[in-house]
Amino acid sequence: MTEAGGPCQLCAEAGGTLVWSDAFCRVVLAEEAEVPGTCRVVLRRHAAELSDLTPIERTELLLVVVAVEAALRELLLPDKINLASLGNLVPHLHWHVIPRWRDDRWFPRTIWAEPVREARPRELPHGFADALRSRLGAERA
Repeated sequence: MTEAGGPCQLCAEAGGTLVWSDAFCRVVLAEEAEVPGTCRVVLRRHAAELSDLTPIERTELLLVVVAVEAALRELLLPDKINLASLGNLVPHLHWHVIPRWRDDRWFPRTIWAEPVREARPRELPHGFADALRSRLGAERA
């Protein structure tokens, strides 16, 4: 349940295409056509803020975020990775791990800002989800 009393979207559904998971959190490939490769690291249990977690849980969650960042850097060679944990619309603790390129629609602004240029189509490499899953499995094993 959210603070508003409605069902929590990230408790009820994956929040994207499941790539990797354990008993603590999951990594999903977000459905972001204009920002391919964007992932979310989603806490399995419902908590709204990082400070709701124990120190060990915070460390574990951030280790997964860093593993996703490293895998995206290796697989996609972006110019930058943006990390965000907002939760204003979905108050369930999750991190956005967003690959960025200098020629994307928003750079250097956030992807939630007004675009500064026309979109340049960018496609994920063939087998991207499997490659990401493999790297996370090896990193988290």
